[in-house]
Amino acid sequence: MEAEKKLKKSVRIRLQKEADKKFREENKGKLGAVKSSLRNVPTSPRKMRLVADMIRGERANIALNILRFDAHHASNTLEKLLLTAIADWQMQNEDISIEDADLYVKEIFVDSARMLKRLRPAPQGRAHRIRKRSNHVTIVIDNHNQDTNETKESNK
Repeated sequence: MEAEKKLKKSVRIRLQKEADKKFREENKGKLGAVKSSLRNVPTSPRKMRLVADMIRGERANIALNILRFDAHHASNTLEKLLLTAIADWQMQNEDISIEDADLYVKEIFVDSARMLKRLRPAPQGRAHRIRKRSNHVTIVIDNHNQDTNETKESNK
């Protein structure tokens, strides 16, 4: 038995990148769901969740229409994030046309992020603390057709 030689960190990183590239080429068009996230959005998580709940489970084109014509300020941010997720999906699945794919919002969740604490003057020389909240948004989109094909194959 040969003792395995310890590789330099740069060599290990290069080998890992090559393995990732080979995996992507072998599974082109079958990579599935794509996750996009936006961090430290200066909107309170509660306001962002109201808008996120509207598009959860919707098809991508319907979700875009909902966000485009919604009056909430958070909908502009989520619309850009959804467009980014769609573009990421298109980059990973180049051989499938976006028109044939039946993309939908598989998951969307909003987590609270850092909180800026400020002081506001109050009566009788007191001060009230103002908490300026922010959030992290994560969206996962997937192809409906791919899910149904996988379940049909597994049932056979």
